[in-house]
Amino acid sequence: MSTEEFCYSSSDGKTKIHAVKWVPEGEIKAVMQISHGMLEHIERYDEFAGYMAEHGVLVAGNDHLGHGKSVLSENNRGYFGEGGSRFLIEDMHKLMNILKNDYPDLPFFILGHSMGSFLTRQFINLYGNKIDGAVISGTGQPPYWVIKSGIFITKFIASFKSWRYRSRFVNYLSVGSNNKKFKPSRTKFDWLTRDDDKVDEYVSDPRISFIFTLNAFYNMFEVMISMNEKERIEAIPNNLPLIFISGDNDPVGKFGNDVRRVSGLYRQFGKKNISVKIYSGDRHEVLNELDREQVYEDVLMWMDELFAENESMH
Repeated sequence: MSTEEFCYSSSDGKTKIHAVKWVPEGEIKAVMQISHGMLEHIERYDEFAGYMAEHGVLVAGNDHLGHGKSVLSENNRGYFGEGGSRFLIEDMHKLMNILKNDYPDLPFFILGHSMGSFLTRQFINLYGNKIDGAVISGTGQPPYWVIKSGIFITKFIASFKSWRYRSRFVNYLSVGSNNKKFKPSRTKFDWLTRDDDKVDEYVSDPRISFIFTLNAFYNMFEVMISMNEKERIEAIPNNLPLIFISGDNDPVGKFGNDVRRVSGLYRQFGKKNISVKIYSGDRHEVLNELDREQVYEDVLMWMDELFAENESMH
């Protein structure tokens, strides 16, 4: 396996988007694009991507705008620009086009984690007919009124501060309570995974110690509303394979409950090919959990079963 870093122009017209590709040594049987979560970057997926590449799946992903190396300056960390989440989704679309151009005949999958799962849910509303399956990791579904309140509060604070303002209050409302269940806590990020080494890696990573701007929070809240609109979900091909993976100790997914609710919503709107895997004891980052090998294996097996089905249909 080899890794390659590359760049492409963001849809914001200014920023160079940083991306990484994990290329298998032998035959490539599929391509998987990753959409990472808030306050992280694509290189955190190295272990998972390496495993997939060892099993013939080429993996690629970009640092979203305002994250990792996709920033014009330090001041732009956690800032999405005036086009907001539309820029992030179009940057994902650009990467998909680059990959499809390079590997035109291979099955194409997308995996989105946490904030990246919200972006992926919106992405498949728009481009679900261009992919062969999606993995939705660590997703959630706050009540409509909670998201609407978030939109109102961010707009209100931005009206006398600015959209670049970093509000500890909004940050607390969004992610501040995630660690509550894990007492006594060792760090503020115990809710991410039971693997202390992975938590320590996260805590000491200089590329993730920042607070989102109001602009980024507002845009995330907007996506969380629009990704669930009936006509958007109805636009997803009914037979598109989707697998939801989550931990039953993940506060973002309300300990498995939100994940079941979201998958139920998709079924209600006619989606026929839905799988749900909820891992006992796992916290938010199932790809960084103590049982991660099992999670990797399950994702790969889900893909392999789809290949087998497709083979038998042709």
